[in-house]
Amino acid sequence: MTIPVTRIYTGCDDRSYFEDTEVPLSEMTSLGQLSKLISAKGVLFRQTEPGQDLDWHNAPCRQFVVLLSGPDIEIEIGDGTVRNFAAGSVLLVEDTTGQGHISRVTDSGEARTSLFIPLT
Repeated sequence: MTIPVTRIYTGCDDRSYFEDTEVPLSEMTSLGQLSKLISAKGVLFRQTEPGQDLDWHNAPCRQFVVLLSGPDIEIEIGDGTVRNFAAGSVLLVEDTTGQGHISRVTDSGEARTSLFIPLT
């Protein structure tokens, strides 16, 4: 079993790209399957106000972003590709250099709650 993750990274041309990847679950415990431990610096929760879009920007660090609740977001990368992400989506954002990406809210009527996990 695996957990789907969308990776956003900077290519050698300084543009951001999407990659569909997975975190494998292998260790079986009495509570279910686990992944290997991933080292992190901490956890941040963020409430984004309705209608808040972010123009071209880079991730401040390598981090997982987990969309917990609220409207879908769409993310645009340098070649114009746009993908939508709903609550429950897991992103591995690594485009800390280059052009970056755009984040837009698809429904400006409610706030969005996200979990950020900066990686070591």
